[in-house]
Amino acid sequence: MIERLESESNEDTARRMELSDSLKRVLVQRLSLRINPDQITNDAPLFDKGLGLDSVDALELAVAVETEFGVPVTEADVAELQSINRLADFIIKRQLEQGTFNA
Repeated sequence: MIERLESESNEDTARRMELSDSLKRVLVQRLSLRINPDQITNDAPLFDKGLGLDSVDALELAVAVETEFGVPVTEADVAELQSINRLADFIIKRQLEQGTFNA
């Protein structure tokens, strides 16, 4: 039983890491950032002093998340998506609600 829980936890961790890596690649590609996706840390702020994203970038990010991950993002949601970790949490939560979690 404990081994099963550990393997499920490891699978969830691997899925989350894959999702985080995908998010970084999508950000760099969609927003034409001049940075290597590997240089983006999961907790780094996406806006202002972090990656320096602005409101136009936020709209593009919302479209990218909807297109790439099948998760609609409202204007109110964007305010909560301040890092790769928070963005991943948001996508996982919405995909679980939709029954489509497959990072």
